[in-house]
Amino acid sequence: MAGGWARDGAVSEQIEASVNDELARMQARRGQQGESLTHCAECEEPIPEARRTAIPGVKLCIDCMQDRDGQRQQRGGINRRGSKDSQLK
Repeated sequence: MAGGWARDGAVSEQIEASVNDELARMQARRGQQGESLTHCAECEEPIPEARRTAIPGVKLCIDCMQDRDGQRQQRGGINRRGSKDSQLK
């Protein structure tokens, strides 16, 4: 059951589209791995063999990766819902 101006099933379609977008983004990122580096791309510290084996295509040491994970990343998202004002025009 959809509410307002949306047709039936619109909410499910929006959720499914968001999930599919995220899966596509993750799969594209996965395909860009390549070979693991022996030294960190940012700080030039050696990357342990165990980390290179466990994570194919690793480019950063653990410390640099933790720093990067702590930073908020901007994504170019799409507001699929729109505002009610734009729907009333």
